[in-house]
Amino acid sequence: MRRISKLTRVAVGVASLALAATACGGTSSDNGDSGGSKDDLGVAIAYDIGGKGDQSFNDAAFAGLTKAKEEFGFKTADVEPTEGETDADKEQRLASLARQGYNPVIGVGFAYGPAMEAVAAKYPDTTFGIVDSVVEGENVASLVFAEEQASYLAGVAAAKATKSNTVGFVGGVDIPLIHKFQAGYEQGVKDTDAKVKVVSQYLTQTAEEGGFSSPDKGKAAAEGQIEKGADVIYQAAGLSGQGVIEAAAKAKVWAIGVDSDQYNQEALAAYKDFILTSALKDVGGAVYTLTKSVQDGKPLTGTQVFDLKVNGVGLSDSNPRMAEVPGLKEAVDEAKKGITDGTIKVNTE
Repeated sequence: MRRISKLTRVAVGVASLALAATACGGTSSDNGDSGGSKDDLGVAIAYDIGGKGDQSFNDAAFAGLTKAKEEFGFKTADVEPTEGETDADKEQRLASLARQGYNPVIGVGFAYGPAMEAVAAKYPDTTFGIVDSVVEGENVASLVFAEEQASYLAGVAAAKATKSNTVGFVGGVDIPLIHKFQAGYEQGVKDTDAKVKVVSQYLTQTAEEGGFSSPDKGKAAAEGQIEKGADVIYQAAGLSGQGVIEAAAKAKVWAIGVDSDQYNQEALAAYKDFILTSALKDVGGAVYTLTKSVQDGKPLTGTQVFDLKVNGVGLSDSNPRMAEVPGLKEAVDEAKKGITDGTIKVNTE
């Protein structure tokens, strides 16, 4: 089969979706159940490591599902991952959702790549979506983001906010996807103030070791960076990032959130005064956009790119304390203009 390979930029509003839930939860469907009417079922999402309640990546996807459910009035499903699961487990989960009649079926995270490639071929009448990976298939939409652009803006903010001239980066797992966050951030810092030092660290080499799901690891890493003088720390670590934010607040230094506007997350309310900003990634908007395309009878396929130009990524401005940092807003606005008009080329590695 030929894949529809044309790159498409889809306009969505960053951070326009309010998270409908923050606590970890179960699913509205049971794997292996083939009941239900296809006409009555809508979008289903299968979560990445950390599951619902991470205040970040997975919760953003759930927000998109919630918006679609409220607008279209159909049944939805959201399914948690299991500890130590294999590609075969993921394949079974996706196949079960497609068999039940959910459409689209979305895998939240690059780890679903091999499973989705296998399952999509078996269910050609179902539209599949995958976040953060490109999968071949005529009925697959690959939802990818310019994380490096949002991270560049986070780096600009960090360089403006630091007083010690040392800032930190904590990545959950040492993989190419997270390298994009690090590369953009470090470039944004250096382009803004070459005197500022960036201390970078990854929590684990593999996701199975808990790099995206261990707040204690994030907290320990942040404490180590604070000891080295970092007074602004940007985390791209999923659920582990909560530990980074906690450590930063305890030390009364700045944290920068990721994916969702973490300043507004209820579970992080105790630390919000120290969440300077968040590098936004509109996973919820992507989930909603794909779902709407299926509802409209014109399902998106191929690679869908969500970047700064279409507001698919960005930087939050919810914390009023940002205004206390001299020149921050102006520097971020200038960087946004440079990225969107092409005069600033952001590194991805």
